Amino acid sequence: MASRRVLLGTRVTVVLVTLVAILSFATGVINIGVTQVSGPLATLVPEDVERAAGFTGALTGFLMLWSMFGLRRGLRVAWYSTVVLLPVTAVQGLVQSSVVSTPLIVLSLVSLPFVLVNYRRFDRQISLSTTQLAATAALVGTMVYGTAGTYRLRADFANVETILDAVYYTIVTASTVGYGDAIPQTQQARLFSISVLILGVASFTLALGSLLGPAIEARFAQALGTMTERQLELLEDHVIVLGYGDLTEPIIDELDGLAPFVVITPDQDAASKLNARDIAVLSADPSDEEPLHRASIEDARAVVAATNNDANDALAILTAKSLNADIRVVAGATDRENIEKLRRAGADTVISPAVIGGHLLVESALGDENVESLADQLLDTSGGGTGD
Repeated sequence: MASRRVLLGTRVTVVLVTLVAILSFATGVINIGVTQVSGPLATLVPEDVERAAGFTGALTGFLMLWSMFGLRRGLRVAWYSTVVLLPVTAVQGLVQSSVVSTPLIVLSLVSLPFVLVNYRRFDRQISLSTTQLAATAALVGTMVYGTAGTYRLRADFANVETILDAVYYTIVTASTVGYGDAIPQTQQARLFSISVLILGVASFTLALGSLLGPAIEARFAQALGTMTERQLELLEDHVIVLGYGDLTEPIIDELDGLAPFVVITPDQDAASKLNARDIAVLSADPSDEEPLHRASIEDARAVVAATNNDANDALAILTAKSLNADIRVVAGATDRENIEKLRRAGADTVISPAVIGGHLLVESALGDENVESLADQLLDTSGGGTGD
């Protein structure tokens, strides 16, 4: 029942924010060209301010849509932006002083308490890569440089007199739009404009690449059943599972929630299925060095090799030990005669589930009543754990 209330509260919040975004955009567009307004503030709000509130309301609607997508992912930064934007949409609707703005005002005020109450349900942190941070800094730096320089050199430009004119000139120059209404008239101004153009194109390109690149990479990774480079960079103190087979599935179930782990398997179908279950996976041969480097074997805490093929497991163990001699390696042997071979390959511990299971079954069949309790302790199904 509690989980249903959480889901309901989250869904209601997202739906309300979506409606506010749509209304903000719609009323903003409607009020752009309005020359006669009505409402309680019609006589108090200047016409230029009303029109400015119109097109900025449409812009706020776009920003609200971005916040809504962030709320759907449970991002805390989206919660903060929504809390800031909702009062803005209400004020813009009030300043627009139009009858069609009334629903926007009401819905913005109604939505704000829902967003505030559901604060704890949006707790995911956004993680930006170094490239993304650098691209953001370059874009902001270019805008500041262009605006400050244009305003400082405003006497050398035609139709540049205010800070807003400087911002406008920087944007149309950096984006290569160039309407031609603000023109540099001296050599110094032209050289400055060239620098703004070069920096603007470079920063915009870098920003688009850093934002769209990871999204495209994630789509390909999801389709291919493998991890993105960004996810691989975050691996630390984790367990690497080499290969995938019948013995591997119980290992994954045990590791889930206990330690971060990544599975390396050459089976494309298995990788896709694991990826669909939100399990970190690399589609590659675990006996090759390259996927082990990508899985950060240098920073891993342990390696587990337990497929249905002891020969493949031995090769994977040899590769893992050659790359990190100090890492702990645990192997699962399918056949009894391969236990020593896996140890010679470099496994620190070798366990044969088939041998252990066979031994327990025989002991139980011969009347040992303690076997079942021992099995329960090993599987941790008795509820009491394996205390000291």
